Amino acid sequence: MTTQAVATSWFTVVRRYLLAAGVGNLVWEFGQMPLYTLWQSGTRREIILAALHCAAGDLGIAAGALALGLALAAAPGWPEVRFIPALLAATAFGAGYTVYSEHLNVVVRRAWAYTPAMPVLPGLGTGVAPLLQWLLVPPLALLWARGRGAASINR
Repeated sequence: MTTQAVATSWFTVVRRYLLAAGVGNLVWEFGQMPLYTLWQSGTRREIILAALHCAAGDLGIAAGALALGLALAAAPGWPEVRFIPALLAATAFGAGYTVYSEHLNVVVRRAWAYTPAMPVLPGLGTGVAPLLQWLLVPPLALLWARGRGAASINR
């Protein structure tokens, strides 16, 4: 692969990842909204703005988590080289930040609250749905963005 082809390859994967992560997180935010008290107490406008705001924040977190994952676990030639370690690192950063942020905003600051339907992690009070979001949406978005068969992602 030429230097130009490698540069195009990683750039294309990152662009596709951001698109897929943005759409995936937007869908997830609207889907999990009934697990937050805003669903019951907010106006339609407040609910829509909250979901859009959260999805925009999710996109920033996804971009930052990917940047950290690439910096720490990727290698020249990514995504053809060390794709899985970078994916796992980015997923860990996103999930770790989510556990921290949800605990901070739900338990400490009380900036938002869950309904009784939200399962929570014992001892932390972090919602399971937001954690699952970060364990599923970004990795699936990155796998889709790479656009290769499962046999080639094991490098």
